[in-house]
Amino acid sequence: MNINYELYKIFYEVVVNGSISKAANSMYISQPAVSQAIKNLEEKLGGKLLIRTKKGIVLTEEGKVLFDYVKKGIESFQNGENAFLNYLNLDSGSIRIGASTTITRNIVMPYLEKFHKKYPKVDIKITNNLTSNLVTSLRNGDLDLLVVNLPLEENKDLKIIPICNVQDIFVGNLDYYNKTKGHLRIEELVNYPLVTQKEPSNTRRFLNKYLKDNNITTNISNEIVSYSLVIDFVKAGFGIGYGTKEFIKDDLKEKRLFEIEVTPNIPKREIGIVTLKNTIPNYSAKKLIEIMRKN
Repeated sequence: MNINYELYKIFYEVVVNGSISKAANSMYISQPAVSQAIKNLEEKLGGKLLIRTKKGIVLTEEGKVLFDYVKKGIESFQNGENAFLNYLNLDSGSIRIGASTTITRNIVMPYLEKFHKKYPKVDIKITNNLTSNLVTSLRNGDLDLLVVNLPLEENKDLKIIPICNVQDIFVGNLDYYNKTKGHLRIEELVNYPLVTQKEPSNTRRFLNKYLKDNNITTNISNEIVSYSLVIDFVKAGFGIGYGTKEFIKDDLKEKRLFEIEVTPNIPKREIGIVTLKNTIPNYSAKKLIEIMRKN
């Protein structure tokens, strides 16, 4: 049976208001239109729903049964509309973000702080992992967006929005800075122990490409999963480290680390937002992306 939703809505309003005239006023339509709608619904259903009395309308037994279901349906629609509007107004909702710990701290957090001040009721969930694992989670629908080092391999199904450039550099503690006098030719790197992240991190992949492009083969003395531990190992004198200038600016400023310039220069690389091409991010995620792109 195919009955127009509007007929059920008018039936609901009549019962809730207790009269046809009050229902007409609340819906901004005429009383004859309300009466005709009730008549049409009764004809389609094949039974009487309402009885008019001097005190107003009274539901028939059949009408009572139907109204219980209509009431749940109408109120469910209303709750859905309210929830939808809450999302649009960002009075609720959540964002599931994937990023490395380093990118979360140095890139994502300033944006999240701005977003949270503006939309404090939106839940923010962060997953820290290797980029390859985060991409898998995004494709599985477990994350709304990623903020990762670029480029990404196998990205045909991904929408990538670059948001900033960063500069990788080689660094050492004071001893290594003095040993190298703050500058090396790339072929001289083989004479020093290197400290960097383990594969398959994007940072390590970028370093490998830089070395390969310059025909350099060298053993990595210390391979470490955590970027922050790479920096700790360099400070402790385990070797020359590979890091990102923007992420260690305080250590450079306070002279806990020293940049060791290597010729030729390391190319800059990008950090970007990643979403699925065939999926529209929820409203909260779209707002965060807007803030990140704007700034």
